[in-house]
Amino acid sequence: MNSDSNSDDDTGDRSEATARAHVGAGLLDEEMGPSSAMAHLYRGEVHRMKFWRERLDRTTNWAVIVIAALLTWTFSSPSHPHYIILVGVATLTVFLGIEARRYRGYDIWRTRVRTIQENVWAYGLDPDGGLADENWRTDLGGDYRTPTLKVSAEEAVAHRLRRIYLPIFLVLLVAWSIRITAFASEPWTETAAIGAVPGPVVVGLVAVFYAGATAVAFRPRTWHAKGELRTEDLRKRR
Repeated sequence: MNSDSNSDDDTGDRSEATARAHVGAGLLDEEMGPSSAMAHLYRGEVHRMKFWRERLDRTTNWAVIVIAALLTWTFSSPSHPHYIILVGVATLTVFLGIEARRYRGYDIWRTRVRTIQENVWAYGLDPDGGLADENWRTDLGGDYRTPTLKVSAEEAVAHRLRRIYLPIFLVLLVAWSIRITAFASEPWTETAAIGAVPGPVVVGLVAVFYAGATAVAFRPRTWHAKGELRTEDLRKRR
């Protein structure tokens, strides 16, 4: 009697293990329509991407507000020191670092969304166009098991410089140049000085910083961010 009971228990355990092993099998088969689990998966990924996009915009908004306040205060009186603008440059660099880090997180969710768009919705609308990636299921499944960052920190910084921060840095550079020349009665070599640091040294440091930022933003590279709208991408379908 006990032997039969144990046998039944073993059979039940094996059946249960087999059922668990096949959980999700066929869940995302091709014949399932857009109202299937894939649609819910896609909607969830879009929501997460939107949330991280809002985090990026929030950082940018704070950066613009802080820089606008610094410029307003600096030009409100001739007695206000010019180096406050350079403090603004340093502050903007901190915001750039924060936003680049958030951009790397945002790219995880956008990569998933673009993968589903290219291989599910685009293929469903136009099967003749084929799949963008034959191994997209394997790649997407692996990313769900072990989420990984897709872009380097340097590429993320380059993206945010091109999109937002380089123009703001240029505004600060123009404002600082005007502040130490047109709004000063002394030669710029004296006006640009900060304490014991001579003016030419300050100008040299500023030039090195801007040259480095420009090099990071525009150096030739292979972009790994998926679905990022860059100028060269926009020209492909014209």
